[in-house]
Amino acid sequence: MRIRILITLSVLFTILWGSSCRKDFDYTASNGHLSFSKDTVYLDTVFTNIGSSTYTLKVYNDTKDDIIIPSITLRNGTESFYRLNVDGVAGNSFTDIPIYAKDSLFVLIETTIDITDNSVNELLYTDAIQFNNEPNLQSVELVTLAKDAVFLFANKNTERIDLYDDETGNPIQIEGFNIPNENLNFTKGKSYVIYGYAMVPEDKELVIDAGARVHFHQNSGILVKNKATLTINGELSDSNKLLEGEVIFEGDRLEPEFASIPGQWGAIWISAGSINNTINHLTIKNAALGLFVEGKVNESEISLDISNSRIYNSSRYNLWANNAKIEAENIVLGGSGSSSLFIENGGAYSFTHATIANYWNKGFRFNPAVAISNTTSNNNGFGLDLVKADFKNCIIDGNIQNEISLQSNNENSLNYTFQNCFIKFNKNQSSIIDSSLYEFDNVTHYSNIITNGSLDYYFPYENDFRIGLNSEIINKGDVNSANFTPLDILGITRIPQPDLGAFQAKDNEF
Repeated sequence: MRIRILITLSVLFTILWGSSCRKDFDYTASNGHLSFSKDTVYLDTVFTNIGSSTYTLKVYNDTKDDIIIPSITLRNGTESFYRLNVDGVAGNSFTDIPIYAKDSLFVLIETTIDITDNSVNELLYTDAIQFNNEPNLQSVELVTLAKDAVFLFANKNTERIDLYDDETGNPIQIEGFNIPNENLNFTKGKSYVIYGYAMVPEDKELVIDAGARVHFHQNSGILVKNKATLTINGELSDSNKLLEGEVIFEGDRLEPEFASIPGQWGAIWISAGSINNTINHLTIKNAALGLFVEGKVNESEISLDISNSRIYNSSRYNLWANNAKIEAENIVLGGSGSSSLFIENGGAYSFTHATIANYWNKGFRFNPAVAISNTTSNNNGFGLDLVKADFKNCIIDGNIQNEISLQSNNENSLNYTFQNCFIKFNKNQSSIIDSSLYEFDNVTHYSNIITNGSLDYYFPYENDFRIGLNSEIINKGDVNSANFTPLDILGITRIPQPDLGAFQAKDNEF
């Protein structure tokens, strides 16, 4: 009986094994009837010598037969700038690839393109994945735009510097290198790609021309040293989409999926003791900390004069000012993971026609759009006085209940004024510590304040804070203040009836 059971099990095992095994003669050669998820794979723009993201092509066998693809190759062969991975195997040429009936396989595609012609700034590179040979040849085209760039990175001499403290009080350290003299003028001819922190040396000036594009690798940025100067000469653009006159700072990943990911790179740090820093028509996006400006105690010089500029989608702050002196006109501080504007440790500030609106939608946000704190002392024990924080014809708004926070230790001077401003504020909220700081009928600090109503933004969650004709803030600006900034950030006249914020109202344009 036992022998019969063993024989029976052996026969069953043989039958099952034979039915489950696929042998080469079970497959039919592909005859040109494959189908693909895409006819052309467009690999998004990359910088020369920087690898792309990985893209996927799916290959389908829609027939009732198990087939073998005799060959999968790149048209440009071993000289191709593309790399393939077919069902987990890397290479640029493959033979006898099986696909079961009604099944599919994945082809992964990457590229790193080298532009060797110095006279060419852009190269449209093409190739194709070829399946089989004539007469059954099928192809899927590959297309990538590669851009040449000026790469700035440390060679030998670097400095380790504490940038600022993180949320837990630990210093953020950076690796910095001095920008060579021959690279102290960024032009619009080629993009600039920075690895690490590019430092403007003492007694030197970094000048960035209109239309320049600067891209930062992870944990990279610009540091303006003591006695150094940053000058950004952006210009008004004809197109609000192309921004051809704008200077743009962003990450070095050009694929669309990275277009709105915060925290891709570090910060622009204007350190204490730097001089004559000016910024006009600059866009900073997707940084960890957009702009960090430091000043010195009892320093009379302006730390930064900034106008017609936008900073948004920073994972921490868009603009962090530490005992600085800033003059700002026509600026937009959009969504950020913490405050859009954070002022601490005294200083002197003037904001005219600023839109500070934090519609952060990439996680929880607990800090208001504008936070002003004057609660600490310097190393000598003396208070760091806030000489002034003046806001004229501004918007302070966002997607939480209270979008302004004022904190004082009742020892340091805290001088602030808001004139003709929209301030989103709910005085009944329990988290308010000192309600006396928010007495909007106190003419010493406030005049003509609006605290509610529709602002009719175009697309606030996309950091587009242009306002439509149904906005509550139309014609609510002070004309005398507007006379110092008669054109809005897009060059539209706001005189004689100025609206609040950086944008003058227009019909919605979609």
